[in-house]
Amino acid sequence: MIHQFRYNMMDRRYETEGLKSTLKELGVGSISFSPLAQGILTDRYLHGIPEESRAARNHFLKEKDIQAAVVEKVERLNRMAGERGQTLAEMALCWNLRGDNLNTVLIGASRPEQIENNVKILTGTDFSEEELKKIDEILAE
Repeated sequence: MIHQFRYNMMDRRYETEGLKSTLKELGVGSISFSPLAQGILTDRYLHGIPEESRAARNHFLKEKDIQAAVVEKVERLNRMAGERGQTLAEMALCWNLRGDNLNTVLIGASRPEQIENNVKILTGTDFSEEELKKIDEILAE
């Protein structure tokens, strides 16, 4: 048995609403989707909304979801990722895979190079306690 849910740095209901502990207790596997928050946890929207983007199409991700406060947090996370030698997308995927109770992370790649870049995370999933605390502080503001 396996359960699939939305989970990323900005949407932590998996942790905060008890799903993580319940699945672990029941021995149920877990798969997360939207680890990049529909592209928000990449550098794609740091300088506006590209014409060909999901937000421009107003499908799942809407322009209203990319407010100045969100962009500011993403800029700070992007700098942190650079300090780790990663792109923001790589860091966000690594963040999703930290811990012991997540079996799989689904990625919504639309281009082959996105998949090639995402595979790079397999060598850098560790975070220090200080890094995790910094991520929490950035997103709490």
